[in-house]
Amino acid sequence: MGILARITEKVKGSKDSNQSSLTSGGHNIDHNSVLAPTDPTVINPNNPGTWESIRTAPIIEKPRYFTKQEADACKKIATQKTEEARQAKRAYKSLSKIEKADATVHKSHRKYQGSVADNELTKLRSNARLGRKLHAQRPEYVRMSEGLQRADESAQRRIDELKSKVKEAY
Repeated sequence: MGILARITEKVKGSKDSNQSSLTSGGHNIDHNSVLAPTDPTVINPNNPGTWESIRTAPIIEKPRYFTKQEADACKKIATQKTEEARQAKRAYKSLSKIEKADATVHKSHRKYQGSVADNELTKLRSNARLGRKLHAQRPEYVRMSEGLQRADESAQRRIDELKSKVKEAY
């Protein structure tokens, strides 16, 4: 079977299709899974989020006069919203730090997984190397087995000869 045929063949009836896929040069890495967002609501090119903003006070389209009560109410709301904005800024800064920490853990975990994958490959290469070495030793084991079998047959033949001589003598 040609190399192209081996690479493109479909593995049929295999108990361990992942192993068979690996041995035929295939893979089970779904790019959609690899690039799937960590959360369905996360911002990315496929999910740009909303373009909403925050607006506490309505837009004043035309110039107008305000009453003292309206000006006092606006000042009170402005003071309140200024404090809320300060707290929102603190909260968003903390949330950003949390995201950064999460990303650090995520990156470290993926680096660890990469190390596990690299070391698994190293271990399996070592297994394959030993397997090839053991296969190379098989002919010598056959030769040794045949030699032992010949020695056993020779010894048995000699024993039988000695027994028959002893029987003849007595």
